[in-house]
Amino acid sequence: MNMRLQDTSNIWITGASSGIGEALTEALARGGHRLIITGRRKQPLEQLQSLAPDRIMPAPGDTTSKSDLKDIAGVLEDQGDLHMAILNAGTCEYLDITHYNSDVIEKNIHTNVIGTARCLDIALPALRRTRAKGLAATLVIVSSSAWWFPFGRAEGYGASKAALTYFAQSLRADLAAEGIDVVVVSPGFVKTPLTDRNDFPMPFLVEADDAAERIVSGLAKGHNEIAFPKRFTWMLRILGALPRRTIDKMAASMSRKNNH
Repeated sequence: MNMRLQDTSNIWITGASSGIGEALTEALARGGHRLIITGRRKQPLEQLQSLAPDRIMPAPGDTTSKSDLKDIAGVLEDQGDLHMAILNAGTCEYLDITHYNSDVIEKNIHTNVIGTARCLDIALPALRRTRAKGLAATLVIVSSSAWWFPFGRAEGYGASKAALTYFAQSLRADLAAEGIDVVVVSPGFVKTPLTDRNDFPMPFLVEADDAAERIVSGLAKGHNEIAFPKRFTWMLRILGALPRRTIDKMAASMSRKNNH
């Protein structure tokens, strides 16, 4: 059903307190939508609510916490039909291979994969209630294009995003019969508090506001896959299609350069 962004859509956004989630909240608020916004920090959510007090409802919580999500489920139900869930909460931690620590892998997986999966515990029943009324229901999962090429130090982050994309695409297959759309968003480098910590060049870096506009535009056009910026994502796709030996040599060379 290509009716994802109706004038009065109720949308739940996770990771809304900063970065892409914050920019999405601002863009969708300008579009007149009713938003339930989730993040760990309450104050930024309340600041966002001031943009449209009658249409933005803060629902603070940790998406990896089952008890927090149970509280958020009550907020979702109180706000009426849920037309769209944008599961955007995530983290990015890089691995120092000289001091290997599996905790880095676990933190990425726990937030990016387990946290997103747990959000489905409450989002999916809400979306199903909406579909039962014959209304459009869409699940949006924000992944990354990073896993398309084996970047050094990204063992944890890249693996988590690869798992997240597979998870989303499998959900798309399973939910097709119910008429629930599943959209995968695969950004390149976006300027956020997370990427501000990066100590390496980030080609084709885009601002969070630009990223949000591209996502909103893709949703309005009914796209199931939203990847940007095109020059970067197409470059990664081409690199990923090279012979395995060539990819390994390139990745190793880039890793040595970045680590020295």
